[in-house]
Amino acid sequence: MGLATKEKLFSKDFFTTYAWLAGGCFIFALGNVLFAEPYGFAPGGTYGLSIVFHHLFGWRTEVSALCMDIPLLIIGFIFLGGKFGVKTVVCTFMIPVFMGLVHRFYGFNALLEPEITERALLQEQLLSALFGGIVYGIGLGMIFKSRATSGGSDIISMILHKYTHISLGTLVIIVDCTITLTTVLAFGDWRLPMYSWILIFVEGKVIDLVVEGANAHKTLMIISDETEKIKEFILHEINRGATIINAEGGYNGNSRQIIYTILTRREATILRYRIKDIDSKAFINIIDSKEIIGNGFKAIEE
Repeated sequence: MGLATKEKLFSKDFFTTYAWLAGGCFIFALGNVLFAEPYGFAPGGTYGLSIVFHHLFGWRTEVSALCMDIPLLIIGFIFLGGKFGVKTVVCTFMIPVFMGLVHRFYGFNALLEPEITERALLQEQLLSALFGGIVYGIGLGMIFKSRATSGGSDIISMILHKYTHISLGTLVIIVDCTITLTTVLAFGDWRLPMYSWILIFVEGKVIDLVVEGANAHKTLMIISDETEKIKEFILHEINRGATIINAEGGYNGNSRQIIYTILTRREATILRYRIKDIDSKAFINIIDSKEIIGNGFKAIEE
């Protein structure tokens, strides 16, 4: 996460990357102002903590977040070197600018101004957590797709990872969940971190969709006495590639062939039904593949 990448100045990749970055920062800012800030959610990161400060002391969310992010950037460069790249620095300043603009035209806590019943408030909180997760996920997914990070608590996680060797994903969860728990101390409402965790969960799923795409792929390993027929069906009917792996049975030592192929979910379903007709005793191992890079799928440079 957060490795520095360089795009040729004013190239197509440069403009595409920074378009993703700017769009992601703007959507992230919308998520903060429209869904998290009005209800006191703290969905991790310095912005989650700054939302707590906003409700406790009236500080502007974007200002207090920036005041935390700048020292963290400096600490990050000291301990980690140039692992972030210029895009993370740009992102650190771009989000507060967009939040300031949204606040200027939308205001603060506009969703809390009308008098509403507690039941209606709970319903609005749940909806805001769900839709906030979607909006946050789209924004952060676009930022990650530009090969940057939003900085903040990510830097803390990266430093801890360097010295503790605990997985980065685990550390991000620990840091963000600790920040969400501050809402209980600040407001005395145990429901707020629960809503924040819903937001974080939805956000993570949406980030995966934005970064990896909605097309789920399946990796199939097939052992059959009708290897040739199945291979021909994959090559000429589904129009996908297949690799034949020579193997040896562990029980009887007989030579076998394994067909290795990667298909979309729809293609895998078609092949399964066809294999049933060709060889009902075939052995099929189907594995979910999160990301496939190469000819016929996603280009390496994407």
